[in-house]
Amino acid sequence: MVRMTVLASGSRGNCTVVTGGRTSVLVDAGVSCREILKRMQMAGEDPAKLSAILITHEHQDHVQGLSVLARRLGIPVYFTEATHRAWMRWMTPQRRMTYADWLAARKAEAAAKAAEAEQTGAPDGAETSNPFYREAALEECAREQAEMAGQAEAEGLAGQTQSTAAVVPDDAEASSLPEGPIKSVAADPCALPGVEFFKAGARFAIGDLDISAFTIPHDATDPVGFVLRSEGIKIGLATDLGYMPPNVSEQLRGCDVVMLESNHDLDMLRDGPYPWSVKQRVLSRVGHLSNAAAADYLEKNYDGQAAYVVLAHLSESNNMPELARVAAEWALRNRMNLLANKLVIAQQHEPTTSISL
Repeated sequence: MVRMTVLASGSRGNCTVVTGGRTSVLVDAGVSCREILKRMQMAGEDPAKLSAILITHEHQDHVQGLSVLARRLGIPVYFTEATHRAWMRWMTPQRRMTYADWLAARKAEAAAKAAEAEQTGAPDGAETSNPFYREAALEECAREQAEMAGQAEAEGLAGQTQSTAAVVPDDAEASSLPEGPIKSVAADPCALPGVEFFKAGARFAIGDLDISAFTIPHDATDPVGFVLRSEGIKIGLATDLGYMPPNVSEQLRGCDVVMLESNHDLDMLRDGPYPWSVKQRVLSRVGHLSNAAAADYLEKNYDGQAAYVVLAHLSESNNMPELARVAAEWALRNRMNLLANKLVIAQQHEPTTSISL
């Protein structure tokens, strides 16, 4: 038996369980670990049976609970290499230091060393209580550090090695900057039980599931959708795409279940509360699929073979389930029957009823 359960879908978090044979995987982990486990229990899904987590892209609503859940269950995570790097950058944010802040930190460090030297005795008979000595020590330390930073920048290393002249971790104090590349003293937030890489356009297997990843048009580093096959059943997942390109349409052909984004109503988005810059992003070709765009695909390019069409990633601010349903039903008006194209609206706040085939 093949089963799919959407645990959460929307702008505040996405995750879906797909089971084929003896293998279960979680596609995305966009809500907290606690919430994922709670919803799995509500849906009758056993977390202990999960074999892996698949990640479509690094945006927060797809990876929020990833690291905690993976470590708790002790299961590997599958990314593209580019998505993995982007996720690690998201997990370890850094802030830039201005030169003035860096110089102030160096002077503070030099002052502390001078004070320590004053207590233990100055080298070569110098009197550390002499203000000229202390000021000279401060200037010399600052000059030396500035020269080191300038040399590193000239060699093109300042931004690449995260030297003390360029970057400081959020949890580090400027007055305690180490020499050389900065290493966090906290536990590694990116630690995972296992990491497996795949490439868009390639097929790979996890247990009884055969999986294909395909590129989608979205403003992430290397976003993908998935087609999962088991026991002759084919499930296609395509959300977070600004438009429906031919490669995605082709991947969804012959699917028994199609999960398709129906993110926003165009009028609600244009008249809604989002800043204009965000509206432009959502409407762009690397944004999100509208009800109208999803309906256009269902009417013109969808092959009509799926037993279930799941409308997903609905915006809470710019859409309504009723609007998404009406648009899709109109597009499917000549294909709806008792055996195929049953419409399911995935929800943000509760899991869907499991689809079993």
